[in-house]
Amino acid sequence: MKKKALSVLMAASMLAGLTAAAAVPAAAEEEGKVLNIYCWNEEFKSRLTDHYPGYEEVDATTGKIGDVEVRWNITPSTDNAYQNNLDEKLLAQADAAADDKIDIFLLEADYALKYVDTDFTASVTDLGLTEEELANQYQYTKDIVTDANGVLKGVSWQGCPGVLIYNREAAKEVFGSDDPETVQAKVADWDTFKATAAELKEAGYKIAASANDFYRVFSDNSGKVVEDGVAKITPEIKQWIDLSKELVDAGEVGTFDLWSDDWNKGFYPDGKVFCYFGPAWLIDFCMAADTEGSIANQGGWAATEGPQGFSWGGTWIAGATGTDNASLVADIMRQLTCNPEIMKDIVTADNDFVNNKPVMEEMAADESYGDAVLGGQNALAMFCAGADKIDRSNMSPYDQGYTEELQKAMKDYFEGNVDYDTAVQTFFDNLVVKYPELTF
Repeated sequence: MKKKALSVLMAASMLAGLTAAAAVPAAAEEEGKVLNIYCWNEEFKSRLTDHYPGYEEVDATTGKIGDVEVRWNITPSTDNAYQNNLDEKLLAQADAAADDKIDIFLLEADYALKYVDTDFTASVTDLGLTEEELANQYQYTKDIVTDANGVLKGVSWQGCPGVLIYNREAAKEVFGSDDPETVQAKVADWDTFKATAAELKEAGYKIAASANDFYRVFSDNSGKVVEDGVAKITPEIKQWIDLSKELVDAGEVGTFDLWSDDWNKGFYPDGKVFCYFGPAWLIDFCMAADTEGSIANQGGWAATEGPQGFSWGGTWIAGATGTDNASLVADIMRQLTCNPEIMKDIVTADNDFVNNKPVMEEMAADESYGDAVLGGQNALAMFCAGADKIDRSNMSPYDQGYTEELQKAMKDYFEGNVDYDTAVQTFFDNLVVKYPELTF
């Protein structure tokens, strides 16, 4: 089978025969001596290294837990490299030597169902976790990794409600105050957001670095973008397109790709960007907090609710069917996603929003807690309010590719290179190349 075939078939949930043949028991009789973990960046590695009891770091790609060697297999997500590598290894899982079997792999929300709805992911309860242990987790984090038969196939240590993250100095300069309530009044809904964008432009600021910054607000509140094999532009996605075009034409927002160098310029004072939209992981993990001279490094950001609640992303720990370290996999899941003391440590050490409702409510009320990136602000109450409202029931296995191709096609439209109909046709044409089973 070609490498590409796994992605296509898994996304369509058509691997029942193949995965059944590939599957081996989730728990071997004797635990293995090597724990292989597959992920796309250092985030999960830092959580395990810093917070799992007894973890010993050996070097950049190796660790120890007791007498088990931990091997980190990190492949960046660029050009789908992580998933392509993971797919190849999962297809070979049944025939792999014990020390080469995948034990844990990480999933993102946009493509979680691609793996959850196959036999490559082990049931969390079969690994050893109980419903009682998982009771305090936010329900949506379970829904995302629950398969079509109602079986939970992964767990996450984090929740990802989003907020509007704004530049304090810009707020003081333009609005006379950086107080969250003052700023919220300036971004309370999308019509107010547009009016404020014009006000900021007069002062030399773009309201956001890119139209893609607020895409997730609309997509997270959208109906299904793929339903019964048919891809579509939903009313919510069309609203994002229309708003973006208006703001780009007015010179009030850019068209940069997320994570690009031009997009990152807004992390610094000279970038003249008023706000970004994102969850806790964006604030402390992605906004150059460790770089001298950045706004984050100076504690120059703050948070407010923004025009509309949303969530973005998240990382899930999945146990691979065929792991010979089932007990250790389960304990890593248990400690990092169920242990309230460890989860509290993750909040205080990493400023992550953790997947434990009582812990987050306690931390939201803790007057001694504050995020240095946000100038000492404790924004957890607004994150908590957002987490309770997250509903990801409209997700599909195609969301990552849909988002990538839509943003790419619409960039040409926003910049005036093509008209709307041409951009939409290009989007659909490229989407069906990526997912041939779809129509539009």
